[in-house]
Amino acid sequence: MPTLTKLYTMEEASQHNTKDDCWVVIDGKVYDVTPYLDEHPGGDDVVLAATGNDATDDFEDAGHSKSAKELMQNFCIGELDTSAPIIPELEIASKKETANYFRNLMDLTKQYWAVPVAIVGISVVAGFIYLRKK
Repeated sequence: MPTLTKLYTMEEASQHNTKDDCWVVIDGKVYDVTPYLDEHPGGDDVVLAATGNDATDDFEDAGHSKSAKELMQNFCIGELDTSAPIIPELEIASKKETANYFRNLMDLTKQYWAVPVAIVGISVVAGFIYLRKK
């Protein structure tokens, strides 16, 4: 059955992720919520965080009222094109990032060495006191 609304890919919708141009995808429909950002009761940060992927779960988890769902229809600009391939986001860590992580971990270890030493010391003293009382 042909659709009368414009079809958008997830990639197209994810490019609209700023306060001046914000689209969200909920239940397979694409909404341009830019004019509503300032009025959103949860703040614009919540909506902006939902851009770039399917926000259906976030929308449902927030417990929106029936009137909110009706208001949402005013911002519908099209539907999600499900025939377009969905490319998963992959996060690839480079060797440089891994080396930086371990270097940062070692720096923290050198900086805060007194805390674990103090815990071990207090445990040893408490153990000796406990054994002497027996």
